[in-house]
Amino acid sequence: MRIALLSDVHGNLITLEAVLKDIKANGGVDGYWVLGDLAALGYDPVGALERLSGLSNAQFVRGNTDKYIVTGERPLPPVEAIQDDFSLIHRFLMITASFAWTAGAVTTTGWLDWLAQLPLEFRAVLPGGTRFLGVHAAPGTDDGPGINPSLDEKQLENALAKSNADLVCVAHTHHPLDVTVDGIRVVNLGSVSNPFPPDLRASYVLLEADRDGYKLEHRYVDYDHQAVIAALRRVHHPAAEYISNYQVGKNLPGWQQKES
Repeated sequence: MRIALLSDVHGNLITLEAVLKDIKANGGVDGYWVLGDLAALGYDPVGALERLSGLSNAQFVRGNTDKYIVTGERPLPPVEAIQDDFSLIHRFLMITASFAWTAGAVTTTGWLDWLAQLPLEFRAVLPGGTRFLGVHAAPGTDDGPGINPSLDEKQLENALAKSNADLVCVAHTHHPLDVTVDGIRVVNLGSVSNPFPPDLRASYVLLEADRDGYKLEHRYVDYDHQAVIAALRRVHHPAAEYISNYQVGKNLPGWQQKES
């Protein structure tokens, strides 16, 4: 079996098409396992959902931003963070407006119910017997800090303790990762869109498995960042400034901000 694992498309059809083109150029796949954050924080949420849902043999789980669209929850920054940096208020207002904009788009086009039924996780047993778990952030959750490079071995052990799997694939942090802790291999796919520096390419993972075992390959795909920025402006996206900063490498992940 050959599977493409991808996540964090974030309503960006330009980079999604670049990734799908790369998959086809590398021999295609038998199916797609998509680990959440499909529509929000991008210029074309409906186009992305239409393209993803049309993929053959696709399995989906929800991400935190998918949940925000459905439930109306919003990721409010911690009070202490706002006290240290008042610019976070401006960012929060942009992101809040963005979720409302996206929710309106997916609701009027009939996609809200489809997002609402997405499961938290996807499990499978690979041909060689490896127990696979796919989830957006970490085992048992679609939100929170996720699996990121700032976690030490003990923190990773705690995060994976109840995974009930041999291979855990996650996303959420937009930072590719591949480590093995206490016999459990955890792989962060990175993100299709809204990348963090220094590597601004889209990232995804190819999984090949047979009765003898499995192998994984992280793949990285260039795409036209300026075209994404132009598309955000063209649709008058309420968070165009914030999302554009991703496209030029100006945004940093929370764990990296704490280190810097």
